[in-house]
Amino acid sequence: MTVDTSTQLLPALEIVFGVVVLTFGADALVRGAAGLARRLGMSQLAVGLTVVAFGTSTPELFVSLGAALSGNGSVALGNAVGSNIFNVLLILGASAAISPLLVRRQLVRLDVPVMVATALLVLVLSLDGALDVAEGILLLSLLVVYLTVLLRLGKHTEPDAPSGAGAAKAGRGHPSAIPAQIGWVLLGLTLLIVGAHFLVTGAEAVARSLGISDLIIGLTVVAAGTSLPELATSVVAAIKGQRDIAVGNVVGSCIFNMLAVLGAAAVAAGRGGLEVPLGVITFDMPVMLAVSFACLPIFFTGWTITRWEGWVFLAYYVIYVVYLFLSHTHHAAESAVRTMMLFFALPLTAITLSILVAQEFRSRRGAPQGG
Repeated sequence: MTVDTSTQLLPALEIVFGVVVLTFGADALVRGAAGLARRLGMSQLAVGLTVVAFGTSTPELFVSLGAALSGNGSVALGNAVGSNIFNVLLILGASAAISPLLVRRQLVRLDVPVMVATALLVLVLSLDGALDVAEGILLLSLLVVYLTVLLRLGKHTEPDAPSGAGAAKAGRGHPSAIPAQIGWVLLGLTLLIVGAHFLVTGAEAVARSLGISDLIIGLTVVAAGTSLPELATSVVAAIKGQRDIAVGNVVGSCIFNMLAVLGAAAVAAGRGGLEVPLGVITFDMPVMLAVSFACLPIFFTGWTITRWEGWVFLAYYVIYVVYLFLSHTHHAAESAVRTMMLFFALPLTAITLSILVAQEFRSRRGAPQGG
C-alpha cells in the first residue's frame, strides 16, 4: 500500500515542480529578453521573434533530431507540425484571452506571411511522402535568409521605449548591463527546458496509471509538452504587458519549427529522408496551414487579437484534440466531429473573418486622410 502511494505521489510532485520551474523560467526569460531589447536598441518584437522564439523551441529541436537519428521520422514530423497547431490555437488563444494583444504591422506584412509560406512549402515538399536531405538543406538555408532580414529590420526599427522613471533609467544604461540580461535569458531557457521535462515525465506517469495508451500520451502530453516553454513564456509576457514578446514568440516558434526543426531532422535522417505519413499530409498539415493563414485576417482587423478571437482559437484546439482522440480510437463519433469541423466550424469562421476584413477595409477607406 505504501509503495502504491509513493508511486502515485512522485509523478504528482514532478508535475507541481515542473509548473513552478516553468513559471520562474518564463519570468526570467521575459525579463532578460525585454532588457536586451532596450540595451541593444532592438524592438521587443525582433527579440521575441528570434531569441525568445528560437530558445523556447529547443525542446522541439532536440526531440525531432533524436527521433530522426533513431529512424522514427513520423515522430519528428508530427512533433513539429503538432507544435505549430498548439502554438497558434492554444498559446496565442490563451495569451489573447488573458489580455488583448496589439499586433505590429511588421507581423502582418512579413512574419505571418513567412509563417504561412513555410507551412505551405513543407506541405508541398512532403507530397512525395518524405523530406529528403536536399529539402532539409533548403529549409535551413531559408532560415538563414529570414534571420538576416529580421535582424536588419530589428536594428532599423525604433526600440520600444519605457516611460517615466524607467525611461530615464534605461537611458543611463551601459554595456555592462548586457551580460546580466543575457544571463537572465540563459537562466530562463534552462529553467524552461528542465520544467518542461519534469512536467511531461510526471504527466506521462499519471496518464499510464490511469490506463491511457502510449499512443494517446504521445499525441497529447508529449506533443504539447515540447511547447510548454512557449506557452509559459507567452502567457507570462501577456500578463506582464510585454505583448510583442507574447505574439513574436508564437509566430517565430512556428517559423523555427518548419525551417530549423524539420530542416535539421531531414538532414539528420540521412539518405532515406524524413518519412511523412499520409495522415499527416491529408489532415494535420492542412490544419496547420489553415490556422497559420487564419492569423492574417485576425491580425489585420484593427491590428489587435481580441479576447473573443483568443477564445475561438482555444475552442478550435479543443475540437482538434477531441478529433485526434476519436480518430485514433476509431470512435463512432469521429465522422460527426469531422463533419462539424468541415461543414460548420471552418465555413463559419471563414465567413466571419471575411466580414471583419470587409468592415476594416470600409472603415479605412472612409477615414479622413491625415497629413
